[in-house]
Amino acid sequence: MTAGKAPARRQPPHEVRIVGGQWKRSKLPVLDKPGLRPTPDRVRETLFNWLGGDLTGWRVLDAFAGSGALGFEAASRGATEVTLLERDRDLLRLLRQAQQRLSATALCIQQADAMAWMARGAPGAFELVLLDPPFDAGLAASAIAVAAPLVAPAGWLYLESGEPLAEVPAGFRLHRQLRAGAVHAQLLQRDS
Repeated sequence: MTAGKAPARRQPPHEVRIVGGQWKRSKLPVLDKPGLRPTPDRVRETLFNWLGGDLTGWRVLDAFAGSGALGFEAASRGATEVTLLERDRDLLRLLRQAQQRLSATALCIQQADAMAWMARGAPGAFELVLLDPPFDAGLAASAIAVAAPLVAPAGWLYLESGEPLAEVPAGFRLHRQLRAGAVHAQLLQRDS
């Protein structure tokens, strides 16, 4: 070591932690990719508190999986079937590694364009649909439009975006919302 120079410190890996359920405190890696912005711990904790915390038996879609924080959180809290959609190969690799490390058998990770996949999806197939599209892509309104039919009666639709929801889709009501920094989170419930 040269005199006067401190040793170089290693940067800790970027990661998020699962905040509840069977994998509480487990960490998921987060790549430094343009547009990738994992849901903050506090926002995830609030969302799952709104939902009652226990998702036993639920079918869940995490349409823009990214780091997988929302989908893994749902599986950790008992969801029976969690489909994660992601089109980026590097992110898919990390999602599959985390799935294997946690023995997350409830997860189905698919390489897919979320908008196209949802447009072909079976109506009423999910108790919870999680939407967290890249903020700069301008997909919030169109994502809600294609996701809404996938939600089962009395099911839930969650949107995380860079701006408040402009309009609640027909057949849904706004249940809760919050703002945390640049994040606007809205939880909608479908009519019974």
